[in-house]
Amino acid sequence: MKSYSIKASVSCLLILLGFQAKSQQNVQFTQYIFNSISVNPAYAGYKEEWFGQLGLRSQWAGWDGAPRTGTLSVDGVLDPINRRHGVGLQVTADKLGAQDATSIYANYALRLQLDGDDTQRLALGVAAGFTQYGLDGNKLLAMDTEDVVVPAGKVTTWRPDIRLGIYYYNASWYAGVAVHDIFSGTGSNEEFRFNQNSLESLYRNVNAYFIAGALFQLEEGLLLRPSLLVKDDFKGPTSLDLNAMLVFNDKFWIGGGYRTRAKIFEREYYDKSPTKLSSMNAITAIAQFYATERLRIGYSYDIMLNQMRGLQRGTHEVTLGITFGRSLQQMLNPRYF
Repeated sequence: MKSYSIKASVSCLLILLGFQAKSQQNVQFTQYIFNSISVNPAYAGYKEEWFGQLGLRSQWAGWDGAPRTGTLSVDGVLDPINRRHGVGLQVTADKLGAQDATSIYANYALRLQLDGDDTQRLALGVAAGFTQYGLDGNKLLAMDTEDVVVPAGKVTTWRPDIRLGIYYYNASWYAGVAVHDIFSGTGSNEEFRFNQNSLESLYRNVNAYFIAGALFQLEEGLLLRPSLLVKDDFKGPTSLDLNAMLVFNDKFWIGGGYRTRAKIFEREYYDKSPTKLSSMNAITAIAQFYATERLRIGYSYDIMLNQMRGLQRGTHEVTLGITFGRSLQQMLNPRYF
C-alpha cells in the first residue's frame, strides 16, 4: 500500500510508531464495575430492577481525532416475582479518527436460583446484534492522489454477532466469563490496511472476558469492594484491570484502579517485548454517588504511565444511571456488583 497521512493526529502517531493494528478493538469502559452488561450478557437483570445507564468516554483528551465513545443500556427482569428472565438492550457508538463503529445488542439471561433462600444465582446469557463499521476517506490525505486504496468518501459495512456469558453471584462475591464478537472477529493475520473493496481490517477480534469481585465489611457503614477484569483477544497481550472501591453508607463510592498488559499466554506479540508492555500501564480514579435513591452519577479519570502522559490530558468517563420502578418483592441484598 502506498504511503498516506491522516488528519487525525492519534491515527498518524500510531502509524508512525509502527503500530500493527490487526482489527478495531473492543471499547473497554473503566466504570464497567457499576454495570457489567457491557462485559457479560449474563449480567442482564442482575439488579432485579429496570435500570438504564448512559455513558460517555473521551480518551486521550486534547488530541484531535482521539477515541470518543457513547453507550446507552437498559436491562431488567421480565418476571419480577421469580426474577428468572433478564433482558437488556445496549447501543454503543465509537469513533477514532477516520474510523467509526456502531453496535446494537439485545441481551437475554436465564437466571437460575441455586438455593431456597435465593442468596445465590447462576445466570446463562446470550446477546445477539450487529456492528456497522465505517471509514471516512475524506479524513485521509493520500500522498498519491491516485492511490485507490484510500476510499473517495465514506464507506460502511456491517457484521452480525453473538456474545455468550456465564455469571454467578451471591451476597459476598461474584465471577463471570464471557466471549464477545464470535462472528465479527476476522481470521486474517495480515497487517492493517485500508481497502476500498473490504473493511476487514476494521472488524473486531474475538475477545474473552473474566470478571470477579468480592465485598468486605470494614466497619458499620463502610464496605470494601475489590474487583478484577481479565481481557484477552487470543492474539496480543492480555489486559488486566485491578480495582478497589470504598462504599460509604451505600451512597458514596470512591476508589481507583490499575490497568496493565501481561504476557500470560505463549504467542507472537508483534515485537512487543515484556519491557514494552509496561508502557501500556495506566492508573484510574473512580467515584460514584447516589444523587437520589434512583439516580446515580459516576466519574472516572485515567492517566497513562508512559511517554504519552505528557502529550495528552488523560481519559474522562462519565456515567448517569437511573432506576425505573421497584420490583414487587423487596431485594434480599443491595446490589453492590
